[in-house]
This record gives sequence, C-alpha cells and structure tokens, in this order.
Amino acid sequence: MTAHHGIIPTAAIRGVERLTGKPRAVYTLIRARYLAQFLPNHEYDRTQADFDCAGHPLRAVGKQIVEPGWKRAMPEALAPAKGREAPAPQPLPALFQGCECAVDDVILKDLWTQPPKPFTEGDLIKAMKNVARLVEDPLLKQKLKDTTGIGTEATRAGIIQGLLDRGYLTRQGKALCATPAAFSLIDAVPRAIADPGTTAIWEQALDMVQSGEMSLEAFVAKQAAWMSKQVSRCVGMRMTISGPASPAGVAPPWKKKRKTAKRSATSSAAAAGTAAKKPRRTAKPAAKT
Repeated sequence: MTAHHGIIPTAAIRGVERLTGKPRAVYTLIRARYLAQFLPNHEYDRTQADFDCAGHPLRAVGKQIVEPGWKRAMPEALAPAKGREAPAPQPLPALFQGCECAVDDVILKDLWTQPPKPFTEGDLIKAMKNVARLVEDPLLKQKLKDTTGIGTEATRAGIIQGLLDRGYLTRQGKALCATPAAFSLIDAVPRAIADPGTTAIWEQALDMVQSGEMSLEAFVAKQAAWMSKQVSRCVGMRMTISGPASPAGVAPPWKKKRKTAKRSATSSAAAAGTAAKKPRRTAKPAAKT
C-alpha cells in the first residue's frame, strides 16, 4: 500500500439505502468526516477554579460549549468517552475571589500505576510518526516535529512487517511485542543507531546543504567518517541474539531474505527500539482525595 489522498464520498448517491452493516457504517463515518471540514471551529468556554481546603489544593474545571462547530457532523464526538470515571463537563456556578464553599463528600482511592500497554500496529505507526515525543533535546525535538518522523506514510507499515518477518516483533492478538532478539539488538547496536535524534541531526545537516551553509561533499565526508567510526566500534564485537524457535526446515525469521527496497539502519533499529520499550516493574500507591 502506498500513500494516497483522503477517501471521500462521490457524487453517486443512489443505492445508499441498500447498504447495511459494516459497509453502511464505514460510508457513514467517511461522509461525516468529509462534511466536518466545511463546518466552523468547535468553540467552548473553560473555567478553572482553585480552592484551598485545610492546606490542600483542590481544583474544579467547568466547560460549556459555545459553538458545536464541526462536531455537529459527528455527534459521538460531543459525548464523553466511554470508560472514563470523570463526570461529563458542566459549567461552574457563579464564584468570586475568597468565597467559601462546602465540601459535600471525600472519596479516598487506592490506585496503582499501570505498565504501558503494548503497542498495536496503529499505535506503533503513530509513535513512528510522532517520534519527537521520545527525544529530550528541545532543538532535536522541534526538528523531528518538522519532519515525517521514522519512515514515511508509504514505508512505515513495511518497516513493521520487516521486523515481524525477521522475528524482532511478534503479534499477540492486536498487540505487537518485542522478542528477545529485539532486546539483544538494541542493547548491542551503538546508541546513535537506535536514537531517533540521529535523524534530526541528519535533517539539520541536509538543511544546511540546501541553504548553502555546507557543501554536499562536506556532508558526505562527515557521514562517511561517522559511519567508519561506528563500524570500527563494532569490529570484533560478539553478541548472541536469541529468537523464537523456527519450525523444522524453516530458517530463522530474522535471516529471511526480502525483496523489498532496502531501509536505513536508523529507521529499522529505531522502530524496534520504540516497540521494545520495557514497562516499569515497580508500582507506587497513590491516594486521591
């Protein structure tokens, strides 16, 4: 699959009433999303009130819709998300500075932090696109925000499929899970190879080439020197990568040859690193009042 323009309804309106089930649901969703772009912005007033209760800060937030805007085309967008414990947004009553309010009820909850949920393929594609969130350096973060992240719309799915074919990722239901081979690879490769910030540094250098601040020859020379340094660090390195057992007569999946175009080492390793993120093993209780 390659990148394409948005899927939109056509002028053919006959036969819509004959659609049922999933086809009708898909058509209705696409039609609503298409119409929403022509409606005005969704506007609302948000009010925040801060209180002091025996030295403990409390906060109340009120929200009142002023103009439904584009959400009129999608009524489900106006409804609160399912599974949330918070009540539906409502406007706050009239308040003034220094007013006293009565506490109706206090609820104490014992909560535990949860490990991050495994990525689905859709989640991983979003993480690759918004990889700037995983970079701490503010300059590199901004540069990655200005780029497409890891891969492109046309190549991200192929990168993930390549990691699956080579045994670095496995599917468990809808979730993608990193294999021991992925953890071994990320631990073994130089940090810069798996760091998405490297992409941002290269993008900055390419911008300098485009603006004339750096010659193409200088850029290529720096890249060659950097790559030679990485290769020299890996010379003589020994590592053991353990992967899932292969069926009899089948080669290990990470040695499987593919006919697709070559990908950069940074893109594949960084994507594997994104999926191989280990969850926290400790949890602390939190009390909420």
